[in-house]
Amino acid sequence: MEAGSSRILVPVGESATVRNTVAYAVREAREAAEERGEAAAVHFVYPARWRSVDGNEEGYAAAAADLLERVTVWANEDLDRDGDEDEEPPVDVRTAVVGDDRYLFSPGDFAGVLLEYARTHDLDRIVVDPEFQPGGNAPMLRPFEVELSRSDRSVEEAPVDRQTTRSRLVSRATLAKGVTVFGATYAFYLAVAGSLSLFDLATGALTALLAAVAFSNVAFVTSPSPVRTTLRTVRMILFVPYLVWEITKANLSIAYIILHPDLPIDPEMRRFRAALWGGLPVTTMANSITLTPGTLSVDVGPEGIEIHTLTGSAREDLAAGSLERAVRFVFYGRGGARIPSPAERESISTPDAVTAEEAE
Repeated sequence: MEAGSSRILVPVGESATVRNTVAYAVREAREAAEERGEAAAVHFVYPARWRSVDGNEEGYAAAAADLLERVTVWANEDLDRDGDEDEEPPVDVRTAVVGDDRYLFSPGDFAGVLLEYARTHDLDRIVVDPEFQPGGNAPMLRPFEVELSRSDRSVEEAPVDRQTTRSRLVSRATLAKGVTVFGATYAFYLAVAGSLSLFDLATGALTALLAAVAFSNVAFVTSPSPVRTTLRTVRMILFVPYLVWEITKANLSIAYIILHPDLPIDPEMRRFRAALWGGLPVTTMANSITLTPGTLSVDVGPEGIEIHTLTGSAREDLAAGSLERAVRFVFYGRGGARIPSPAERESISTPDAVTAEEAE
């Protein structure tokens, strides 16, 4: 593809250079259109890090809408700033949110939804903000650009100036992540050791310190909130007895099937688009499904959780959504548990059926 195309896609997110990236993309589209005598288009696209199911009470969608509104204002300002507007070729400025119906974890996942959007809207040039991070604070820009470059689209980093700032060696956010990882690791080490001897206290502290240094930025994308973390911990404590009860019921059901002379099983695969977003909530859901006999989480992908179900009753329980509501209660509170069931949302289907719909 030619680098000078006037049809441009720009992935956007909050960053110090997003404003300059908007100006560069609009200018490039306008200049390319003048050279070619064709209409220009710039699409500013926000890759979602949530799933659009029930209004996103966490406020992610509102933040995305606010950023896209600012981007539109900036783009229009840049179009009106120089030259005679009547002599300029039209520049179609659009905004969109993509990926809110999928789980987006890896750089390939984010690149995939953006390339799909580019193909749909015939955009053959991608301009990337040099400080854009699709995974929030996680360092994903380089692998993200590599995934984009695997396509037939032209990919470039916007040549904008970055602000040079003096920052403290250890920021408050980094300290909060480190303290949280240290405390959790230390407590787990001592619980496993079953002792408060001087040796265990010293080796536990050293192990927790190494874990905090090495993994604090991996364990947390954003700085942990003490209030939110405390509330989630309390709700998790309430969740554990419920999960144990569900596991007990499922064990009794499986025991009945094993002892039954006809062995009444009906195994099938299901794809479940759970109303959850983020690594920890999705992992909790997938592991809870696996811990419950009769269902097994096989894989988690952009389209949802692949689940092997042993019986029809296991599929009915999954479709009823009690486990999903319990996990949502842990991470989003009581309001998050008020949601239509997966059956009502039609969010459970066979993988073959979903693949056929996508192919169409």
